[in-house]
Amino acid sequence: MIYVFIHQNFPGQYQHVVRHLANDPKNIVYFISQPNANWMRNVIKVAYHPEQPANLICHPYTVDFDVAVRNAAAVARSLEMLRDEGVRPDIIVGHSGWGETMFVKDVYPDIPLLTYMEFFYHHAGVDTGFDPEFRGPPDDSRRLRTKNSVNFLSLDAADWGHSPTHWQRGLYPPELRLRISVVHEGIDTQTIKPDPKAWLKLSREERTLTSEDEVITFVARNLEPYRGFHTFMRALPEIVRRRPKAHILIVGGDGVSYGSPAPSGTTYRQLLMNEVGTELPLERVHFLGQLPYEQYLSLLQISSAHVYLTYPFVLSWSFIEAMAAGCAIIGSKTPPVLEVLKDGVNGLAVDFFSPEDIADKLDMILDDPDRALHLRQEARRTAVSQFDLTTRQLPLWSKLFEDLISGNKPEIFPSMRAEAVPKARSRSGARGGAVPKASQPVRAN
Repeated sequence: MIYVFIHQNFPGQYQHVVRHLANDPKNIVYFISQPNANWMRNVIKVAYHPEQPANLICHPYTVDFDVAVRNAAAVARSLEMLRDEGVRPDIIVGHSGWGETMFVKDVYPDIPLLTYMEFFYHHAGVDTGFDPEFRGPPDDSRRLRTKNSVNFLSLDAADWGHSPTHWQRGLYPPELRLRISVVHEGIDTQTIKPDPKAWLKLSREERTLTSEDEVITFVARNLEPYRGFHTFMRALPEIVRRRPKAHILIVGGDGVSYGSPAPSGTTYRQLLMNEVGTELPLERVHFLGQLPYEQYLSLLQISSAHVYLTYPFVLSWSFIEAMAAGCAIIGSKTPPVLEVLKDGVNGLAVDFFSPEDIADKLDMILDDPDRALHLRQEARRTAVSQFDLTTRQLPLWSKLFEDLISGNKPEIFPSMRAEAVPKARSRSGARGGAVPKASQPVRAN
């Protein structure tokens, strides 16, 4: 089988399924991406280079659309190169968010195209306007309507779409949902699992923490309002007052992944430290930056209680990974968190805007070992039963690919009947380029 994947940041959300496919010697896997240092065994990377004009002259609402068209055009050129070398894929899979899949069918009109439909923008009722403290500009609804043009064009140009959660699929207009399946990327629960022997060394203090310590964890790619960093920071003065032995481990960079940046010359971490920093014992509040994966996993494994907050937005992998690691989780009462977290069963739900509620729920976990154990066990059970890569998600991905390659209509809500997946006959095609000989695991955030 010949697979072509497209994502501007290789390997993106396709990390697990690409590695699985590439490990099968019967498959040839290409990956079209903007240049980066990541690589994977047996994956043929093809870099695309969108044109970047020195001066972009367009309406402010269409800046994102202009960038998307440039991405799509560059990807199309890469596909034309593969086509001219004789490569005929069985299926093409790509993320729609940056426009990369819009022109795929103009190069390979008869090859099935599956697109990742991650998020349909709304001017109200979802992430925009959710937090009154960080409102967007008054005309933001017009910009978002224009931004959705990429969503519309991408799905129109595809055979089928997929979304990782029911809530994210439900953001799309009803007529579009009819061609979007719900399939999560999957979590490697054999690697991410509880480990009572785990430890984490804090280099600044020359201190090593284990599961015997009281450890409160907070993880985000970047420390920003979209992931509730401001609410968590405002809860810390009360948390450290109530929990005199607790160490708070905060993982995340000072950039911005989502939403508006902090005022020029500062970061959200600096802003919140200016607000509450004098009330915090810095020998117990640790900002760890962005950790290597092994240290990040150890952090989850030694966590006594893990706080996950988010606007109504895309669900972080770290949330499911914390469940797989057996964390006692406190999660915000926002979608799609509540699609997975069942209050009092596999975690505790809190008001996103309430620092006091966070402190109270932490006490409920940290003062009640039996409750904490129950939440940990149920969180792990949820991760394995709903998101396990090997036993659940890879079979669903395989069935989705097989349906599209065979010309069958995929299931919108695929079931575990997908466990037995027949092999499809490969179309003829040429291997273009050399295959890397070895790689280390690649993690995308």
